[in-house]
Amino acid sequence: MRWQKRLYEWIIPKRASTQTWMILTFALFVGLAVLAVGIYVAFVLRVETREATRQMLLDQAERIAIQIEHADEPAERTDVALAITRLTDLRITIVRDGRVILDVQDERTVDGVSVLEQPEMQIAPGEVGYASRRNAAGQHIMYVAVHRPESGLLIRVGQPEPPLVALLERTLVALIAGMVMALLLAILGSWVAAHQVTTPLQAIRNSARRIAEGDFDQKIKVDSRAAEFQELAMSLNRMSDSFRRQISELQRLTQLQNEFIGNVGHEVRNPIFAVSGYLEALGSATLQPEMRKRYAEKGLTNLHRLQNLFNDLIEIARLEYREDLIKPSTFDLQELLDEVADMLRPKATQKRLSLETSNQHLFVEADRNRIRQVLTNLIDNAIAYTDEGTIRCRFRRRLDKVRVEVVDTGRGIPEEHLDRIFERFYRVDPDRSRRSGGTGLGLSIVHQILHAHGEQIHVESTVGRGTRFWFELPYAEIEETEVV
Repeated sequence: MRWQKRLYEWIIPKRASTQTWMILTFALFVGLAVLAVGIYVAFVLRVETREATRQMLLDQAERIAIQIEHADEPAERTDVALAITRLTDLRITIVRDGRVILDVQDERTVDGVSVLEQPEMQIAPGEVGYASRRNAAGQHIMYVAVHRPESGLLIRVGQPEPPLVALLERTLVALIAGMVMALLLAILGSWVAAHQVTTPLQAIRNSARRIAEGDFDQKIKVDSRAAEFQELAMSLNRMSDSFRRQISELQRLTQLQNEFIGNVGHEVRNPIFAVSGYLEALGSATLQPEMRKRYAEKGLTNLHRLQNLFNDLIEIARLEYREDLIKPSTFDLQELLDEVADMLRPKATQKRLSLETSNQHLFVEADRNRIRQVLTNLIDNAIAYTDEGTIRCRFRRRLDKVRVEVVDTGRGIPEEHLDRIFERFYRVDPDRSRRSGGTGLGLSIVHQILHAHGEQIHVESTVGRGTRFWFELPYAEIEETEVV
């Protein structure tokens, strides 16, 4: 029982290569077909052919026996036998009472001394004997012996094997050889087919293994004309590219996260230390009233700065993870700009700056409160970084969009900083922004709000000449009756 199990596992292993499985599958099915046809040819068709030949020879012997029995005299029987052999290639033997009376072929008498010893002659009355052997000339002869109880004659008929039988035998041998050759060719073909299948699979497996190990740069190359393998290679290459982009993005986000955590810790630590120091100073009994008031104001200023920082952080988080916070509506952009200008004009006047916000009335489709934040942050930022000159907020219609621009005549932004000014806590001039009380999140909030609207914020700047920020909003067509 154990050896049977081992043999089964050897023939059908639990784990084997695809090439092995394909060869085994081809060999199994083709081998079974060859075996079935071989069994039929060797044991069924050949037996049926022999039986049909024997039956044909027996029918012929029966007819000859009847003709011989109808002859009353021995001389007549001899004449009948000679006449038959003259017209055919048969050998006719007549035996009576254990003695050979006649044994002729081609009208010639054959020496029949050993005739009675042949196997086909060893039969009882009423029986039939068959034999097949080669004669002295090497010719294959088929014999049938018939015992006629009525006349007491034992008549044997010998006939050379029919050419059709010999042809059939050769055909059977050729058929068996062809099936064996077909089996070998099937195994060879399965090996070739398996090689064509497994070679691309091995390349894909090796590439997938390298991808699993983190090597995303090498492309999968499949040397195959099969469309499925080509598509699979392209899909895996696209997957690898996607993984590479995602990993690069994750690495970038991780770096930004680390920078963000460090910046938050730094931004929070400073006002907390300041508030702590002022509170300790306020606890001193010898502190003068003027200094006590000053320290209290400084502490409140830092608390407001800390509060603004957390409010901005919460605002950015809400914009990133809650797209439903954007609630578009149709509103007059100039009317909103006037509100923002009224709020920020005192700050501009204090710095002796001109704030120009006069434009034609255009309606847009956006979240009014969020766009208020955008305009407030951009204009406030322009005021903070402009020492003299003018700050203009202008907009104009461009097809189905309204372009909004905030232009200042400030110090400008160096080109190497333009790609990062929308990052959180990034400052072109950290000392100046901290003195102004900014959190470093204003432009990042602007970017998040416009991104939630499906728009982008753009910037161009020249050092010493000023900066221009611009973005676009969807234009809304309003009837005059609706404006009134």
